Amino acid sequence: MDAAATAGIVVPAFNVPYLPMVEAVCDALARHRTLGMVEVARLELTKFESRSLATVAEHYRQYADPRYVTLHLDHVPVIDEDGLAVDWRSLIEDALELGYHSVMIDGSRLPLDENIAVTAEVVGMAHARGAAVEAELGAVLGHEAGPLPPYDELFASKKGFTDPDDAARFVRETGVDWLSVSIGSIHGAISPAARDKAKVEARLDIDHLKRLRAATGIPLVLHGGSGVNQECVDEAIRSGIAKINIGTDIRQPYERVLSTGGSVKNAQEAAMETMSKLILRYAIEGSADRFEALVGES
Repeated sequence: MDAAATAGIVVPAFNVPYLPMVEAVCDALARHRTLGMVEVARLELTKFESRSLATVAEHYRQYADPRYVTLHLDHVPVIDEDGLAVDWRSLIEDALELGYHSVMIDGSRLPLDENIAVTAEVVGMAHARGAAVEAELGAVLGHEAGPLPPYDELFASKKGFTDPDDAARFVRETGVDWLSVSIGSIHGAISPAARDKAKVEARLDIDHLKRLRAATGIPLVLHGGSGVNQECVDEAIRSGIAKINIGTDIRQPYERVLSTGGSVKNAQEAAMETMSKLILRYAIEGSADRFEALVGES
């Protein structure tokens, strides 16, 4: 991730709300010799069909070539999208026991001091196991119940944007490895009534991103990466975004095939087709070889 942020190469992290998508992600990354991640969030265990952290890890070990794929625990919220408290310690501990290479604690709905305290605790837990930690500061909206305000209104108001001064303090006091920041992207809807709807084409405030990169000095993460304006994504990668989360872009084709009577195999192929397009669009085909050279030089 450090090499990615320095070299302007992005690591795609693909969410797997359905277990057969683990195989599809692993196959697509290996086919393109691209370094990326299989990731699963708590809401994909509770509101979709990933079943359990253990089952995802089992599928990962079955299909992943570790030259190209790592296993990441995405959003473990302290307070979830429904406003409920989550037993986050148990989830983080389970993932570490299962061998997840990195974990994300999401205290973004907490006051700053509490987010710092929780994140610092997780950093201690994970670093003792050799795992990296991602956290979130600011608010990447979209998972909450109810409709969002109009996107242009959200972007203009900078609602939820990560504050650079807060980010500098957050990184300094937590020791977190990567930081998810809010600079204009939004999550895809997860309610059954809206999850098949197209996302609005989001924009990114690149100047704000540059301030965050300068303030933190660590790799930054773009959540809600599906549907973002491509020119914005390209510039964001050059400006410090080292990891981009992709969920809606591959979930919707997968679900669409199944909803029309197609097989799981055909659904996997539909998701892989989208992943291939994204890998080529981000110019990261063969990135595993480039990372190996970069790390060797360092």
